[in-house]
Amino acid sequence: MRTHAVIYPGTFDPITNGHVDLAERAARLFDRVVVAIAHSEKKTPLFTLSERVALCRSALGHLDNVEVTGFSNLLIDFARGQDAHCVLRGLRAVADFEYEFQLANMNRAMYPEFESIFLTPSEHLAYISSSLVREIAALGGDIRPFVPPQVAAALRERFAG
Repeated sequence: MRTHAVIYPGTFDPITNGHVDLAERAARLFDRVVVAIAHSEKKTPLFTLSERVALCRSALGHLDNVEVTGFSNLLIDFARGQDAHCVLRGLRAVADFEYEFQLANMNRAMYPEFESIFLTPSEHLAYISSSLVREIAALGGDIRPFVPPQVAAALRERFAG
């Protein structure tokens, strides 16, 4: 029997309430959700990979069918290793779609059985992004409405002093 697993990749630097919303919705749609936290050479994250994994595990611990792990290889190779044939991506705006459309086609060119599933965020979360949350936190703003409590605490600690 083939299990229905989806990979939900990202840098999650940090995980936001928008990410949690998508993971919760994916958990209702799929037997298994693998939140795959990317070690990206192109980005300089605020939190280390192990810190991001820990924050995501804490934020998503209430979801029995959600796993959190880091990865540093090509997404399609990671997906094959997880026996997953689709990737979940969130679309907040048209600009997201243009980028995700390119990625979806490239992934399918390299792994023809790999499908991309797109979900739009819940309306009240559509404007949240990790980069905006980091910027607000760095300037001392209140980020509690945008991130899980443990993430808000980690951000306050990171920017203290």
